Amino acid sequence: VLQKWVNREISNFDYLIQLNTMAGRTYNDLAQYPVFPWILRDYTSEELDLNNPAVFRDLSKPIGVVNEKNAKAVKEKYNFEDPLGIVDKFHYGTHYSNAAGVMHYLIRVEPFTTLHIHLQSGRFDCADRQFHSIPATWQALMDNPNDVKELIPEFFYFPEFLENQNGFNLGQLQISKEVVNDVILPKWAHSPEDFIYKHRKALESEYVSAHLHEWIDLIFGYKQRGPAAVEALNVFY
Repeated sequence: VLQKWVNREISNFDYLIQLNTMAGRTYNDLAQYPVFPWILRDYTSEELDLNNPAVFRDLSKPIGVVNEKNAKAVKEKYNFEDPLGIVDKFHYGTHYSNAAGVMHYLIRVEPFTTLHIHLQSGRFDCADRQFHSIPATWQALMDNPNDVKELIPEFFYFPEFLENQNGFNLGQLQISKEVVNDVILPKWAHSPEDFIYKHRKALESEYVSAHLHEWIDLIFGYKQRGPAAVEALNVFY
């Protein structure tokens, strides 16, 4: 599979799906759901220029420290010693992929809607915590070193999860009183289909093809644990 990928006989999307499968990740287990990277950092421009390296996320860094400002807090957390000596050191107390995160992204689509309601003791979680905007979700990642969710494969092929086709009442935001309905898209996307098309194009772009292995090292490769993980600020609880 690696050789096929290097020879460009399979796409970046296919290669990531195969890696997830080999790593034991599966659509049948929310706790081991396939994980895909955030690949863009520009969610505000009117046009998306895939020839400009500045629109892409730095794939060599864990999502928690893509914003340099967060690195200090992350290092401080790692250097905190557990007085009882029970807990190993870690940079992040949460994970880049977990069941709640999958339900967060897929809340508008069954069976994930019902699973989310079960998780929240029989009701929807408060509107401010819902997945309601792609630009706002990215901004939250940049502002908060404790939010380290990567993406799921649906961001590259499934426009329906961005629409509230079932008309669920997801509440309204506290400050703006805005009703949470369809997911708010980046300015450069004119519809959910357009977002998926451009996002998939970005995944297969020259820049991502040249740097994807750096992210793979963090999630599936040698930077998962040990000294390489510590150096890369990539140690999870």
